Amino acid sequence: MRIGLVGAGAVGQSVGALLIGAGWCDEVLIASGSEVSARGLVTDLEDLAQVTGSPVRVAAAAPDAMGDCDAIVFSPRARFTNTATIDVRMAGLAANTPVIAALARQLTGYPGVAVMVTNPVDICARLFAELSGCPRVLGVGVATDTARYRLTLARLLHVPTHAVRGHVIGEHGDTAVICASTTTVHGRPAPVPLQRVRDELAARPRRISAGIGRTRSGPAGAVLTALTHALGLADGVTELSIRQGSGIWLGTPVKYTGGAPTLCPPPLNPSEAAQLAASADKLHTAYTRLDKEIAP
Repeated sequence: MRIGLVGAGAVGQSVGALLIGAGWCDEVLIASGSEVSARGLVTDLEDLAQVTGSPVRVAAAAPDAMGDCDAIVFSPRARFTNTATIDVRMAGLAANTPVIAALARQLTGYPGVAVMVTNPVDICARLFAELSGCPRVLGVGVATDTARYRLTLARLLHVPTHAVRGHVIGEHGDTAVICASTTTVHGRPAPVPLQRVRDELAARPRRISAGIGRTRSGPAGAVLTALTHALGLADGVTELSIRQGSGIWLGTPVKYTGGAPTLCPPPLNPSEAAQLAASADKLHTAYTRLDKEIAP
């Protein structure tokens, strides 16, 4: 099994390290906008494999040479300064979408699993799918949102994290929908202090960026979970941005059985349903405003 990584930044480095440690793939191929960074990451991961006794091989490769990979993870980031204080992930729209469009055209007809990390992830996933024709494109984002939600609620309610069941769906961004109406603690409906939860969900990525520059470990973990489920290595439910209809890409829980996905959207109360509709409308509007040279 071969896995391609496009992007040798914070997330690409973390995903590479996780793949070496997991040991279930045979080879990891690395591509980056800089040949120097690709070679550097290959060398670092080779050291990791040798030290840990991992059997995984590592090599540099151009994206258009990854067509026979079982899966490709996309985490490239264009060079731009993000000065946004709200809608931070959407701020990468103009800079990052040309990069994703170019990669999609290089990989037209790609038959494997494409895992999108680059923000705005829901739009980038749709863009890659529509330009490449790849039938299995997954965006990560709501998986980390959901993990943060469960962590936050567990701390606020003073319960173990494993006792909390609940999801964050929709956009990986400011219109994300907290499914409070179906959240349970120890199997029972639970009070959700929504404003305190929203404040912490907004604060967590800022805290990470202020401390270490970029979020990396959480998204990398979400990528590994997406890969193991989509490649049939594990069964279970994970949250992904996935095609839900013509031109609709939103985060939702997805159940995998032997690599086959089944969408499992949670029931929503009227307020949550309205929020999800607003999230879908926002993403569709942003997509239709992409430069005609980028989007189909």
